[in-house]
Amino acid sequence: MSHGSPASVNEATLSQTSINTIRFLAVDAVQKANSGHPGMPMGAAPMAYVTWKNHLAIDPSQPKWPNRDRFVLSAGHGSMLIYSLLHLAGFDLSLDDLKDFRQLGSRTPGHPENFHTTGIETTTGPLGQGFANAVGMAVAEAHLAAVFNRPGFSVVDHHTYAIVSDGDLMEGISHEAASLAGHLGLGKLIFLYDDNKISIDGSTDLSFTEDVTGRFEAYGWQVLSVADGNDTNAIQQAVESAKAETSRPTMIRVRTIIGFGSPNKAGTSGSHGSPLGDAEIVLTKEALNWPQEPTFLVPDEVRRHMGEIATDGKAKRVAWEGLVARYAAAHPDLGQQWNQWQSGELPANLIELLPTFEKGSKLATRAASGKVLAAISEHVPFLVGGSADLTGSNLTNIPGRSDFQASNPAGGYFYFGVREHAMASMCNGMELHGGLRTYCGTFLVFSDYMRPAIRLSALMQKGVTYVLTHDSIGLGEDGPTHQPIEHFMALRAIPNCSFYRPADGPETAAAWYCALQNNTGPSLLALSRQGLPTMNSDVHKVTANVQRGAYAVRETIGNPDALILASGSEVEVALGAAELLAMEGIETSVVSMPCWENFDAQDAAYKESVLPSAVTARVSVEAGITFGWEKYVGTKGTSVGIDSFGASGPAPDLFRHFGITAENVAEVVRKQLS
Repeated sequence: MSHGSPASVNEATLSQTSINTIRFLAVDAVQKANSGHPGMPMGAAPMAYVTWKNHLAIDPSQPKWPNRDRFVLSAGHGSMLIYSLLHLAGFDLSLDDLKDFRQLGSRTPGHPENFHTTGIETTTGPLGQGFANAVGMAVAEAHLAAVFNRPGFSVVDHHTYAIVSDGDLMEGISHEAASLAGHLGLGKLIFLYDDNKISIDGSTDLSFTEDVTGRFEAYGWQVLSVADGNDTNAIQQAVESAKAETSRPTMIRVRTIIGFGSPNKAGTSGSHGSPLGDAEIVLTKEALNWPQEPTFLVPDEVRRHMGEIATDGKAKRVAWEGLVARYAAAHPDLGQQWNQWQSGELPANLIELLPTFEKGSKLATRAASGKVLAAISEHVPFLVGGSADLTGSNLTNIPGRSDFQASNPAGGYFYFGVREHAMASMCNGMELHGGLRTYCGTFLVFSDYMRPAIRLSALMQKGVTYVLTHDSIGLGEDGPTHQPIEHFMALRAIPNCSFYRPADGPETAAAWYCALQNNTGPSLLALSRQGLPTMNSDVHKVTANVQRGAYAVRETIGNPDALILASGSEVEVALGAAELLAMEGIETSVVSMPCWENFDAQDAAYKESVLPSAVTARVSVEAGITFGWEKYVGTKGTSVGIDSFGASGPAPDLFRHFGITAENVAEVVRKQLS
């Protein structure tokens, strides 16, 4: 092979040299870092090479162009595989970046991070997440194509590829997502399964002996098999067959050898999660006829060969841009709509579009949320979402909007079925794809099922809105299995999440407004089953207050004697307690705190105006665990809440049983003042 001057090599040799370049960039980077996973890149390099070189339409000079193919490395522990590919394909990732693998502040972190490294479509590592993200991306492609494509103008026409591992297929989320992908007939979804039969503990025979092919066929997938993971011709034929199947997703099962080429570690768990070691690298390079020096070798012929990915991708991107220009001329309304969807631009008068609520009227905040969706859906058509088999309870459906099905991909409402985890991860995937904003609904207590995906929404800074209804013991008779107690605090603990617990209809509308304005992190809306009275019908004033996170809903002249802080349905309780205390001459300020995160972001002067430091008699009231409220009530304050599980019974009885009443809160305030 040539290290400097051009060399004449046949295509097969050039392909093999490129594959070995990918392998040894991974081996050398893991060894230099003394940390990482070399085995997966070594075994999967041929399928990755074929996919990227022969099929992937991407342009490193415009890495976010909308009609690019998407590639997801769901097996994110093999991150050096995609870093090697990005470097060779011409993305802004240098050899020095590869040499800096897994170091603090480097652009090549231990697992792929889409917000950190150009060309990474999604953050992977928690197994199964990339699998479901990719399903969401394929859904987005199908929906956008159905909405925008017209005869002669296929402005949306691309594939979603992923490399998935044994571990991905073991995780429950992959079962959920695969089942739904088959039902939806996502024909442009192509997965390559790195079937190397090795996990960290050893052979997958220890725990994973199911008929994977049969399972995916039962889900409605096309399943193809490649017996030898080094047979690039067979891989090429399989991908071509996958692209030819337009009514089903395809799983290409590729039998690989983890750590391929390593004389002593190939095919063993020893190559999975630790460097090969200097001595074994020498033997491996000998076995694959690779120069011992220099490390991080990229032969010139490989750089030219892999550079064709960028050249071909740019040509496809430029041709597509010309198509879009002609499309906009032929269909100006659609062209304008396309630009709006791609930019995510919200109506300038969004606040004016929010529904109104009559002061004093009672409405469950889940119902108020449904009114918001109905009011804004026509004006924010790129907002799509659904529920995990709780549409009638979450009230997430939009009047007049049809549901997304294989036969109706233009539908913008999703019946996710009882698949909370896949639902959340697919919404991440749809937002990562671009052109859509997403929301999804379930009961708040079931946020436990999708917490890993919510966490990744936050980490990846994606503006998914989570509609989490039945937010307290107020749901009543369903009992403690369905009554969230610790969930408020558990979700508030996730960085870069905005957790809203609105106290009435206007606060709910304001929370939706804030959620849509925030495209750098998820918003979680905890909503009541029971009706709550409207405190203030001035949507502008309430929205401004919710944007600040906390505000006084009952004020006093001068500093009050006491403060009662509450969220959601307990604001009504707090106001009742303040009225009882007022009859005794005790002046009490009631503070609604719909969003702690927004309040914590305010300046000191605003915080002091809402929670004057001179007032030390403070009581919080929230129908959940009291842990965390000390942040606002201080060491001398008291928190009224529920530090146990709930119980089954009518909601009014439960609130009395747990002391979430105006009378009990008033008594706690009296004790504070005594």
